[in-house]
Amino acid sequence: MTDSEKVAIVTGAGRGIGLEIVKELLKLGMTVVAVDLKDELLASGPGSLGAGDKVVCRKLDVTDSAGFTALVDDMAEKYGHVDVLVNNAGITRDGLLMRMEDSDWELVLKVNLSSAFFGTRAVSKYMVRQRGGSIVNMASYSGLEGNRGQANYAASKAGLLGLTKTTAKELAGKNVRCNAVAPGFIKTEMTDVLPQQAKDMAMEQIPLKRFGAPADIARAVAFLASDASDYITGQVLSVDGGMHT
Repeated sequence: MTDSEKVAIVTGAGRGIGLEIVKELLKLGMTVVAVDLKDELLASGPGSLGAGDKVVCRKLDVTDSAGFTALVDDMAEKYGHVDVLVNNAGITRDGLLMRMEDSDWELVLKVNLSSAFFGTRAVSKYMVRQRGGSIVNMASYSGLEGNRGQANYAASKAGLLGLTKTTAKELAGKNVRCNAVAPGFIKTEMTDVLPQQAKDMAMEQIPLKRFGAPADIARAVAFLASDASDYITGQVLSVDGGMHT
């Protein structure tokens, strides 16, 4: 099966990095199921691309295990196959660990890590059956190095790396690949609200001396989702301007 015949599911697809991933996968000719929690983001983002039936927008709370499974089952029945899953949905609830509320810890772990497990489990039965597929998880520099004020976020992303490598080992025998992309400081709505001091401190850590763009991450995801990377699995691709070496 060529990339242009594939069906991809992308979570957190309404804006930012997720929307750019949708655009890159469309360039490869894939049919993209764009998933987000908010209808209005789907309408203003993937729904406004003018891609016709190549984009299917679906509202979903990715922390709903049964709902995630139902969506995957629905798409597999509709198209006959599901070939790519991009677990991009994620949130932050930053704060020093001594003051962090249980609810902030639990929500970040559930959205960033548990949802990826739910989605991976749901697509794996189809990918194993068809003997092919690619899963791409959105990790982070914080998951590799840790980050002050992000105990919950860093733990969720570090856990995602373990999930990635385990999935890769379990499913490789059926030609199903699983990799992760670890962004550094990327200019998005999430980072735009940070204090200038925090941005200046981040810039000091970047050898390339510039922040990344969502398209930088999306191109890396598209590579790992496509046939161009068909001998790559269990890897973490850092896209961070040289922060993690």
